[in-house]
Amino acid sequence: MKLTLRQLEIFAAIAREQNVSRAAEQLAMSQSAASNALVELERQFDCPLFDRIGKSLHLNATGQGVLPMVDSLLGQAREVEAYLAGGQLAPLKVGATLTIGNYLGTLVIADYMRDYPNSPVSLQVANTHAIVERLLRFDCDVALVEGEISHPELLVEPWLEDELVVFCAPSHPLAAIGSADNATLAGQGWILREPGSGTRQQFDRVVAPALGRYDLRLELEHTEAIKRAVESDLGISCLSRLSLREAFRRGSLVEIATPQFDLRRQFHIVRHARRSEGKSVQVFRQMCERLRGGARRTADLSLPFIP
Repeated sequence: MKLTLRQLEIFAAIAREQNVSRAAEQLAMSQSAASNALVELERQFDCPLFDRIGKSLHLNATGQGVLPMVDSLLGQAREVEAYLAGGQLAPLKVGATLTIGNYLGTLVIADYMRDYPNSPVSLQVANTHAIVERLLRFDCDVALVEGEISHPELLVEPWLEDELVVFCAPSHPLAAIGSADNATLAGQGWILREPGSGTRQQFDRVVAPALGRYDLRLELEHTEAIKRAVESDLGISCLSRLSLREAFRRGSLVEIATPQFDLRRQFHIVRHARRSEGKSVQVFRQMCERLRGGARRTADLSLPFIP
């Protein structure tokens, strides 16, 4: 066999980083060794894998075609290493969007770590757009996503049901009323998640068209920051009920009923369609299903307080 796993590992690292120096640093090797390994791989088959533009590298069509196969092969090699090392699972990289990552992802990760304490696992938390990009770059093995996804390279399966809730501070005039029509909501100052998040995607699809023009006062990337801003009576917002349960229980935030909107949504488990599902991903998905079996809706989950 002409190929070595090390050559393929170097190729995959360079493909992810699009930079030989960063890939070499990640693999704890010299830049010249990484560059020579890539050149040798391309020379063996007389087949360039990258377009070289200045000092940057970009996968060409051949490189894009072979990367999923390389990534799958390296994943299988890690599974073999883990098995021979004593039954450990291969390292697992999980992606999660912010609401899921902060309130559910950590629960599944905790179960995984308890059952497989010697198997490395990491959790990457970002908005839906960023997590999708990481999946497509093979930067994570499986993801838990709240936004709507339609991409031919990704396998998307339903997981838990959730819903968004409009809410305000207890001192806000709408707190005493308890509900609001569209005209009233359009006259409020809104504090919302940033574009690219699943929560904002749902708001823009369902609520925003009914309001027409509205006062967008703040866009924030973190759910907790939005809750604090609303508690300070800077405006009203719309977030997952999952993230608001404890605040509603304490009375620091108040739900505004909006029966005119269907704010239900689905959480999803997502992975790359061209990537083989290793044992570690299978185990993680089983643990997600275990959580799902206990609660079809996020409102049915008994969760600890996360400040």
